[in-house]
Amino acid sequence: MFKPLDINENSEKKTNVAGDAERVKCLVIGSGPAGYTAAIYAARANLSPVMYEGLQPGGQLTTTTEVENYPGYPEGVTGPVMMEDLKKQAQRFGTDVRWGMATSVDFSGDIHKVWIDDSKLIEAETVIIATGATAKYLGLEDEKKYAGGGVSACATCDGFFYRGKDVAVVGGGDTAAEEAMYLAGLCNKVYMIVRRDELRASKVMAERAMKTPNIEILWKHQTKGLFGNGVVEGATLVKNQGEKDEEEVNIKIDGFFLAIGHKPNSDIFKEYLDTDEVGYIKTVPGTSKTKVPGVFACGDVQDPVYRQAVTAAGSGCMAAIDAERYLSEKHG
Repeated sequence: MFKPLDINENSEKKTNVAGDAERVKCLVIGSGPAGYTAAIYAARANLSPVMYEGLQPGGQLTTTTEVENYPGYPEGVTGPVMMEDLKKQAQRFGTDVRWGMATSVDFSGDIHKVWIDDSKLIEAETVIIATGATAKYLGLEDEKKYAGGGVSACATCDGFFYRGKDVAVVGGGDTAAEEAMYLAGLCNKVYMIVRRDELRASKVMAERAMKTPNIEILWKHQTKGLFGNGVVEGATLVKNQGEKDEEEVNIKIDGFFLAIGHKPNSDIFKEYLDTDEVGYIKTVPGTSKTKVPGVFACGDVQDPVYRQAVTAAGSGCMAAIDAERYLSEKHG
């Protein structure tokens, strides 16, 4: 994650480190599929990219056990191995991969300033933002306990592993309804765990979910915990919490899918870039260009729709090509 700084602290940092700046042609912030692909293309275009990996080197895929839907891996691959492959490829062409986290930026001038770990100042002609998004979790200890063992925040990524099984989806919005219907095409049964007595999803999506035969909506239920021997075997729910008829319910499931939203890691850029109401960075349609010339965004930080490794990689390629063309035009 990329944390925002207090404005006063931010200003003080700028004064303190202004003399220690390092000048680079292309700075890549973030190291998921989008960041590494951008770095590969930028390096091959002689932009000598410098990449800061952030708090989670490799991005969300490093928490994924099996990746079976990324082209080129017919036998599948684990998330960490795949990200290590991408990192090696970026480094092979000369990407300077560094450990560190972007903590504040100043995009007000022609040269873009980015502070790393509140101290080091990088001055970049182009910046490629690939900071990703973080899936929201309920905050249960069991979510960590069963990570990679039945708990997932991406039905499209992991639903295949639960063919013919029973699963649960937490959430009541459009994303939850979409994920539930996707899983319903693969799984024996899908429970939707909905905190309220209605779905927040659009009317069309809500009706589709309710009409799907193997989706059962558990109204006014909240998750208390998960249980199982090493992997998820069931969930403990509380029905009508806080009401006189409150009761505890156990359901038998093999997969527990979170669909309560993602938070784009865009806070430190919001002073200079346009974002939507959730925080996704807005780009010019069909490009990776933000409203600031020389600043580009790719991957999940600007994609509220697809959020897949392969689409993130594709947008990383776009960002590097956009950056290279920007520099070509700038320098004639």
